Amino acid sequence: QVQLVESGGGLVQPGGSLRLSCAASGNIFTIGAMGWYRQAPGKQRDLVATITSSGITNYADSVKGRFIISRDNTKNTVYLQMNSLKPEDTAVYYCNADIATRFLGRMYDYWGQGTQVTVSS
Repeated sequence: QVQLVESGGGLVQPGGSLRLSCAASGNIFTIGAMGWYRQAPGKQRDLVATITSSGITNYADSVKGRFIISRDNTKNTVYLQMNSLKPEDTAVYYCNADIATRFLGRMYDYWGQGTQVTVSS
């Protein structure tokens, strides 16, 4: 009943930029923290960036200064602006959100289906 749908992935040359979007929809009462994770082939899923409902951000060291996470609470959407992309940024990027579906209900962890980002010349 809750869906996270990512968009914006693709193929980009090293040094280029991409902007990912993730929209939450369905039976949503409130959204807490939102974030982006990535998983390269043969590796574990790692944190990229998170943002709280009040806008406090956190970044993995590997993307600090290059990526910017933001959110639009009126649209239940989180964004990831990725600049100065490197081949090592190649991965499937997953959106994550903590969502409550009713008043005073507990937060549950939801994931998107993932979007491929490939950085290659």
